[in-house]
Amino acid sequence: MPVPVVPEAIVADHRRLVGYVGGGEDPEDPADVLAMAMVLRIEKNDPPNRTDLLAAAARAVALLCLDHRAAGDGPWVSAMDDWCSARIRKIARRARGAQWAAAQEVWGVTATEGDAEARAFVPGRVGDLDRRVKKLQIGGTEVDGDIPTEAPEHGVVLWTNPGLDMTVGKLAAQVGHASMLAAKLLTADEAIRWRLDGCRLAVRRATPERWRELLDADAAGTAVAVRDAGFTEIAPGSVTVIAEVIGDLITRQGSR
Repeated sequence: MPVPVVPEAIVADHRRLVGYVGGGEDPEDPADVLAMAMVLRIEKNDPPNRTDLLAAAARAVALLCLDHRAAGDGPWVSAMDDWCSARIRKIARRARGAQWAAAQEVWGVTATEGDAEARAFVPGRVGDLDRRVKKLQIGGTEVDGDIPTEAPEHGVVLWTNPGLDMTVGKLAAQVGHASMLAAKLLTADEAIRWRLDGCRLAVRRATPERWRELLDADAAGTAVAVRDAGFTEIAPGSVTVIAEVIGDLITRQGSR
């Protein structure tokens, strides 16, 4: 059943994302950490392409963050407010077969890109994570495929750092964060149009030269970088992904 798109709700969701500043201290009890769980569908005999899987993961996060249930008097408002007021955490797991089907019953949003599928769940306490998601494996998310380096003509683009080696699960969380931050580059009207188009975006791997340009763009406020807290795989403060928007409002809508 299609999820309705409510412009007034998207405006409120967009305001929350634009106001997000990050940081904060973690609670003493690890069970009290607020996190968004993500699940990547990786079937054993027919795994998805890496780029499509990352794009699906990023879109799932963006779609959830701009969902009408996360605004007004919707059922996800408190969870989203609390999560965006704390240190943003995302944890990706993998699922297949019956596990994937069961995960669809947990509050969240599923996105598809090509043959790839991913689901982002409404954030909450790590200790309260639904057992249908909690039992899923965090490791084993590697899939084949090289991320393209050429820029699309227009649209929201999430550029990955060419100097960092991350697992697909780690990178899925990073591009998911970047898709949230990309909202800061959009006006409210643009956010509505983006959401109406299903939050289409592209994941690309930057060349070293392009990465330097993107770091300058982040410093100038025309792009926005994800800086990782360094809990897993990479050093604290590492810039993992940079989001930018290429092209004008009309041409970039509906792009991939």
